[in-house]
Amino acid sequence: MIDDDIVQAARDLLDICKRKNLLVATAESCTAGLVAGTLTEVPGTSSILDRGFITYSNEAKNEMLGVSRDLLARHGAVSREVAEAMASGVLGHSRVHLAVSVTGIAGPDGGTPTKPVGLVHFAVASRSGKLSHAEKRYGNIGRAEVRKHSVLQAFRMLHDMAKTEDAYPPREAI
Repeated sequence: MIDDDIVQAARDLLDICKRKNLLVATAESCTAGLVAGTLTEVPGTSSILDRGFITYSNEAKNEMLGVSRDLLARHGAVSREVAEAMASGVLGHSRVHLAVSVTGIAGPDGGTPTKPVGLVHFAVASRSGKLSHAEKRYGNIGRAEVRKHSVLQAFRMLHDMAKTEDAYPPREAI
């Protein structure tokens, strides 16, 4: 599961977040904790990773992150709107600087013509008010591959957002 390119992406994220004293948290559905878990493959992650929310069900998205039931009913769990609400929910339920969310259909079943297997929505939100979304359509490439690509995409988005953030004082100074 953990390829060299993914570990390198985790190292890159760790480096920039350590330099800027940024704390990170995740909200994961189809990856079920793989983003946070993969990040912990790199020594020193405890200095930047605060927590991970595994919100596989709609109920968990609602209870743990405050994603409204109405939003879930209107757009479905695999949507831009829900990915953005998940990332915002992380910020509302933690004291981190950056939050990433992942929600998708890893397969092999569960897809529909409008939301096929391999569709994944990502969002990254920052405490400074920035919000970024990405939609990926990996196709029916296998559950493990969809999840692996999703972890790498989440790291890329976090890294890109971290580059735009100001440095913060160390946690001990707050």
